[in-house]
Amino acid sequence: MSEEPLFRVVRGTPTAEEVAAIVGALFSLAPVAPAPARPRSRWARSARPGSSRHWRAVAGS
Repeated sequence: MSEEPLFRVVRGTPTAEEVAAIVGALFSLAPVAPAPARPRSRWARSARPGSSRHWRAVAGS
């Protein structure tokens, strides 16, 4: 690995728990990318509220 570390300890000797705490704090500040939208199946859409048009049409036949 030739990359520079994201941070380094310049003084003291932190314990593994202290390093884990600072890494956790830094990651909690990182922006979270929204999940990509997935296309919904026709079956899944039919179960959503307000999508009863299909069922009325079938029932009225």
